[in-house]
Amino acid sequence: MSSSDIFFGEFIGTAVLVLLGGGVCAAITFKRSKAYEAGWVAIAFGWGFAVLTGAYIASGPSGAHLNPAVTLGLAIEGGTKWSDVPLYMGSQLAGAMVGAVLVWLAYYGQFKAHLADPEFVSPGPKGEEGLVDIEKQASPKAGPLLGVFSTGPEIRNTVQNVMTEVIATFVLVLAILTQGLNDSGKGLGTLGVLITALVVVGIGLSLGGPTGYAINPVRDLGPRIIHSLLPLKNKGGSDWGYAWIPVVAPLIGAAAAGGVYKLCFA
Repeated sequence: MSSSDIFFGEFIGTAVLVLLGGGVCAAITFKRSKAYEAGWVAIAFGWGFAVLTGAYIASGPSGAHLNPAVTLGLAIEGGTKWSDVPLYMGSQLAGAMVGAVLVWLAYYGQFKAHLADPEFVSPGPKGEEGLVDIEKQASPKAGPLLGVFSTGPEIRNTVQNVMTEVIATFVLVLAILTQGLNDSGKGLGTLGVLITALVVVGIGLSLGGPTGYAINPVRDLGPRIIHSLLPLKNKGGSDWGYAWIPVVAPLIGAAAAGGVYKLCFA
């Protein structure tokens, strides 16, 4: 496959993945959304369908990695050239950022209404009511809508958070590598896309509770960057202190999965 195939496949596929995945997070977060408080099952299935859609789009041109952890696992397994890895990962990050912007545009009114909610209105100086920049007042680690963009732990414990993401990503990447559909070196086949989407749903339901299961560095990093850049008053912090975990831990899990595959299945 050509470099342009890799770029456009991964860029567009990852953008769609983040658009639909971030979209379900937005749908259950905002009060003025018909899916408000739909719950974790909706999140798990929403992200599974997001993977399904993005991967079907990208499976032809690029093999539908859509995830640096998957790219790393396939490179260790031997199905992807190491020289192509930077292009895959760069395209995925760019696509994830664009997908996050599209979520903001699709829910533009809900973003404004959410951040103007009385819950986020505090007395201004001299007793006047007015919106206050929460980030400057309280310096929160995570703002009131960061969950639309990125993941965060329910219990902030670095060792546990890292291990949860490592284990969940290990399951994802090993499931992909053992499908027997990667002999061409192009990544997922048609059936593999469906299997992988169901694996993502299963991981979300079983292992997603502690951290929100990033299992994909760019799925978390790209939207977090966009959150930090969007001109949203009262948006709060982007929790950069946690941001390294959903980037590094999935790569560790993927490397472990690639090693186990070569040792036990190759």
